[in-house]
Amino acid sequence: MSLISPREKCGVIGIFSLNDHNIVPLLISGLEALQHRGQESWGIGVHGHATFKRDGVVSRSAELEYDEISKIEGSVGIGHVRYSTTAKSAVGYAQPIDVGGLTENHSFRIAHNGTLEREGLVENIRDLGFSSPYGVTDTELMGMGLYKLLKSGKSLAEAFEKLNPYLNGSFSIVLLTSKGDLIGARDERGFRPLCLGWHAETSSYVIASESCALEAIGAKLLRDVEPGEIMKIDKDGLESFYFAHQERHAHCPFEYTYFAHPTSQIEGINVYSSRKNIGRVLAEKYPIEADIVVPVPDSARPAALGYSEKSGIPFEEGLLKDRYKRKGSWRSFIEPEKREAIVSNISTIKNVIEGKRIVLIDDSVVRGTSSKIIVGNKLRNAKKVSLLLTFPPIIYPCYMGIDFPTQEELLAYKVCGTSTNIEEINKKVAEHIGASFVGYNDVDGLSKGIGLPKNQICLSCITGDYSCLKFKPKFRSREEMKE
Repeated sequence: MSLISPREKCGVIGIFSLNDHNIVPLLISGLEALQHRGQESWGIGVHGHATFKRDGVVSRSAELEYDEISKIEGSVGIGHVRYSTTAKSAVGYAQPIDVGGLTENHSFRIAHNGTLEREGLVENIRDLGFSSPYGVTDTELMGMGLYKLLKSGKSLAEAFEKLNPYLNGSFSIVLLTSKGDLIGARDERGFRPLCLGWHAETSSYVIASESCALEAIGAKLLRDVEPGEIMKIDKDGLESFYFAHQERHAHCPFEYTYFAHPTSQIEGINVYSSRKNIGRVLAEKYPIEADIVVPVPDSARPAALGYSEKSGIPFEEGLLKDRYKRKGSWRSFIEPEKREAIVSNISTIKNVIEGKRIVLIDDSVVRGTSSKIIVGNKLRNAKKVSLLLTFPPIIYPCYMGIDFPTQEELLAYKVCGTSTNIEEINKKVAEHIGASFVGYNDVDGLSKGIGLPKNQICLSCITGDYSCLKFKPKFRSREEMKE
C-alpha cells in the first residue's frame, strides 16, 4: 500500500456563468492552455451531464470527438488535466471524480492539483465510518471525507476546517456540486497555485491553476485564491471565506523555474520575469568565459536570455525540440522510462555549437538522465560545456505535488548524500554528466530571482525541512509509491 499518492501533478479549471451562457467551449480552451500541467488524460464535469474523461491531450479528443463533446452544454463546469507519474491507466485515474450520487444534496465532482498523504486521510475516513479505503487515490479520500462531513450537517467551511488536520500535503481544488455551485479551495500554505478571473463577455467567474488559462479565453485576472481560502460561486455571485490561516506560506519555487507557463502571474509575479531574473543572478554568481549561451528547451530559455544580457555573451538557440513528432511537445519531467525517448527528440544546430565554449542553462537537474544525454551526446562537438542550473541541488523528495517523490533517484543525493557544500556537489555532478563545469543556484539566488522571501517559499526538497507540512512523511521507494 502506498501512503503517498504520486499522481496529481495536474491543472484544474472551473467556470460559472451568471447569465447562463454555455461555458463548455471556454472550459475546453482553458484546459488546452493548462496542457503543460498534464498530458496523460483530461476530463470535464458539466452540470446536468455525465462526467466526460479521455486519455491523451485535450486537442486530440476535441478534434476526434467534436460531435459528442458539442452535445455537452451548461453554464457551470469544472475540468482537469492529469500529469501521470505511473504506468497505470491514464483514464482510470482521470478526473473530475464523482463523489456520492450526482442527484444527492451533498454530492459533488472534484478535480485536484497537488499531493496528499494517504495515511492521515485513511485514518479520517475510518473515523467517519467508511470501511477499508485502500487503493483509493488521495483525491477520492479527500472527497469522501468532505462528502461525509457535509452529509452530517457541516457547512462547507466547517467541513474543510474539520478535515484539514488530515490533509497533509498540497491541494488546489475545484468542486462542482449537485446543485450546480462552483467551489474553489487552496491549502493554507499555498503550495500549488490557484487564481480567480472574470470573463466579461459571458459574465463568468473562472477559477484556474494558472492565469495563462484566463488569458487563453479572454478573461481578466482578478487575484490569486488565498492560501486557506474557499470560494463559492452560485447564482447570487461570489462568496469567500477561510478554513485555515498560516502566516508563513510555502509557495513552490519549482512552479516559477519550470512547471508553470511563462505567461502566468503567480502571487503577483510574472513567471517569465522571474526566470529571466534568475538567469541574471546566475551570471553574477558564475561569470564564465564562453562564446555563446544556449538554453535547454523550453523552460530555461528566459533564464538563458537573462544570463546573456547580464554577461554580454551572445544568446543562441543551439538546441531545438522537434515539435512534429508526437513526443516532441511532451515535457521531459515525467517518469524515467519515458524521459530518454523524449530528450532524443531534441535536435542540435551543429554550426551553432561546433567548437564553441558553451554556457548551457537548464532549469534543474533532478535525476541527471536528460543532462547526461544533452551534454554527452547532443553537444559532443562543442569545445566546452558549462552547465548552470536555475534551481538549487535537489536532495530530498517532494511530497507537495512535484514528481521527485523518492530520495534514491535524486542525482545530487546519489553523488553527495545530504552534503550542502555546493562546490562539492557542482564538481561531482559535473563528473557524472560529463560537463566541464556545473553550477547550481543557491537558496538566496532562487529567492532573489523569483522575488519572494525565503520564508514564503517551500524549500523542503533542497533543505529537508518539512516543517511546512503538518507532519513529516515517511520516505519511500518509487516501487512502494506505485503499489
